[in-house]
Order: sequence, then C-alpha cells, then structure tokens
Amino acid sequence: MLAEKTFAQLTDEQLFWQYNQESNSISIIVNHLSGNMLSRWTDFLITDGEKEWRNRESEFDNDIKSRAELISKWNAGWQCMFTAINQLTESDLTREVFIRNQGHTVTEAINRQLAHYPYHIGQIVFIGKMICDGNWTSLSIPKGHSQEYNNSRFSRPKQKQHFTDEHLGGKKE
Repeated sequence: MLAEKTFAQLTDEQLFWQYNQESNSISIIVNHLSGNMLSRWTDFLITDGEKEWRNRESEFDNDIKSRAELISKWNAGWQCMFTAINQLTESDLTREVFIRNQGHTVTEAINRQLAHYPYHIGQIVFIGKMICDGNWTSLSIPKGHSQEYNNSRFSRPKQKQHFTDEHLGGKKE
C-alpha cells in the first residue's frame, strides 16, 4: 500500500529517476522485488527459493519501460507470494524449505521475506519523498499533526481493525 501510494504521487519519468549510477530507481527496486518474489514463492514448498532461472543481476538493470510494465511486475510478484501463502496449512508452517541450500522452517522463510520486502518498500517511499519534496503527501501521520491525530483516535471507542484500513487523509508531512 505504501509503495503504491508513492507510485501514485510520481510521474512516469520519476519512477525511473536515479540519484546516481550506484543507486536504484523505483523501477529497479520493483524489478528486484518481483524477481525475488517469483523465485521465492514459485513451488515454494518443493523447490529451492533461489530458482535456476532467476537472473538476479539483471534485476538491477533499469529496463522496465513504462508505468504499466512496472505495475504488472509489482502485481505479479505479490500475486505469486499471496497464492503460495494462501495455500499453506497449519502443518506446513514447520516444514523445511530451502533458500540457496539453507534450510528454513516455512515460518522462518516467510519471516525472512517479510524483513526483505519492507526494507525495499522503505527505499521506494524515501525516493518518492526526495523526488516530490514539498509536494509529497504524507502516507502516515503528517509532521506537526501527531497530537491532533491522537486526540481523534482516543476520542473514539476502542475497536478491532487493521491499521491499514484507516485512511489518514492527504495532509502534507
């Protein structure tokens, strides 16, 4: 959600911007995440997470050509992950799977990926904030609005809801 809200704030050209040749553009990060997800989650329980067909080095080439291709790769990676996870049973969680010949329980492998993906999503958001500068629309509680936000939250009855279900509005951070 945070990455997608960042994509929405950027022009097509900005998705491909690189600070320098050693840094990654948003499109490069998306290409890498997609390649990683497809490799890790395809045949997740029965083959090594590092597939022979994966070319990790090429994931860092800025070769995505359009926003539509970027979104397609983004969605393909997430779809592959959610399909694999949604098929798991409780008894699968303690099974052993391998990533680069290193054994993990299914739970450990999931946690490994859930540490990797937010790292890169944070990079996407940071690059978006740098590009947008003063035109950035906050994706969380905007700077200077913490007390107002907390007052609003604590004025409501306690409830169970996922934090991503709440819309924080379009205030500047």
